[in-house]
Formats: sequence, structure tokens, C-alpha cells
Amino acid sequence: MFTRLFGKPKQETNALVTLDKLNETLEMLEKKEKVLLKKASAEVERAKEFSRAKNKRAAIQCLKRKRLYEQQVEQLGNYQLRLHDQMIMLEGAKATTETVDALRTGAAAMKAMQKATNIDDVDKTMDEINEQTENMKLISEALSTPAGAAADFDEDELEAELEELEGAELEEQLLQPATTAPAAPIAAPSQVPAGKQQTRPAPKKSTDEEDELAALQADMAL
Repeated sequence: MFTRLFGKPKQETNALVTLDKLNETLEMLEKKEKVLLKKASAEVERAKEFSRAKNKRAAIQCLKRKRLYEQQVEQLGNYQLRLHDQMIMLEGAKATTETVDALRTGAAAMKAMQKATNIDDVDKTMDEINEQTENMKLISEALSTPAGAAADFDEDELEAELEELEGAELEEQLLQPATTAPAAPIAAPSQVPAGKQQTRPAPKKSTDEEDELAALQADMAL
């Protein structure tokens, strides 16, 4: 396990070092290519000068060197193409290796989780949960069962008593009148038509009151 863990960074380091080396080589070839192109261009200019000076032999020698430079440039171009191809293949291999390693890590993690939660453990856990649930149900039923004086009450008698009360209440509702006639409004004295007002006789004074009134009148006459 430790070998695999420590081997991965080493492989990745080697891949990065190789890519860096390829990049350096590619940059070096590009610099050489630029130098050769400049030399080929310079030989062309010298060939023109020798041609103007009627020195045909020297001009041809310049063109020969120019072609040699161009052949080297073409060869360097092939080298660069191979380096690019190698870099692309190496980067693809690196990506493939990283992908496979990630898949391998995921598979190992899944295998470890499956080992930690196999089917036997799951069944055992579910049995324990069901047993605990059943125990809690029994405890709830035991707590909800009436105890003491309430346990002596007969449920049938209580239901019969309740039906009796409901029947009496229904009978009382049936005996009540459906509607009550509204009382006739009493007219105010000012609203009674003239001529129809009843005059109440003045209350008859008692004998004692008459005697007292007569004595009062006699005193006033004196």
C-alpha cells in the first residue's frame, strides 16, 4: 500500500521532468532553426553580391551552402514534429494514468465501504431496529393502559350511560317549540288615536282623608 502511495508521486514527477526536458529540447531546436534561416538568408545575399561582381563560382558556392542550411532546417522541423508528437502522447498517457489511478482509488473505497456494510450486518441492524421499535410500542401500550380506580370502570356501562344521555338530550330538543310568536308591540300613549283613549277613574279617597281635608278647610275659613 505504501509502495503504491509513494510510487504515484514518483511516476508523476518523472512524467513532469520528461515533459520539461522535451520542452527544453523543442526550444533549442527552434533557436537553431532561426539561426540556420538567418544563415541561409545571408548566403542568398552574398550570392547576389558575387553575381553582380561576375563571380559565378563564388555565387554558386553560396547557393550550395544555402541549400545545406535549408536541409538542416527541414531536418530540425522533423525533429520538432517528433517532439510535439512525443509530448502529446506523454500528456495523453499521463492523463490516462491519472484517470485509471482515480478509478482504482474509487473502486478501493467502494470495496472498503462494502466490506464495512455487508449484507449480514445490514440484516442484523434491521432486526435490532425492528426489535427496538416493537419494544417501544409495548412500552407505549403499557403506559396508556388505565391503572388504579380507572381500571375498574366497565366500558360497556359507560357507553350505555353515554347513549342514555344522548337520548335524553335528543328528546328534550324535540319537545321544544319550533318557533316562538313575537310579542305584540305596545303603543305609546301619544300614538293612541284621539277619542279612543280610556280615562281611568280617579282613585277614591278614604274616609280619613276626607275628615282631614274638612278640618283643613275649617281652619282656613277662620
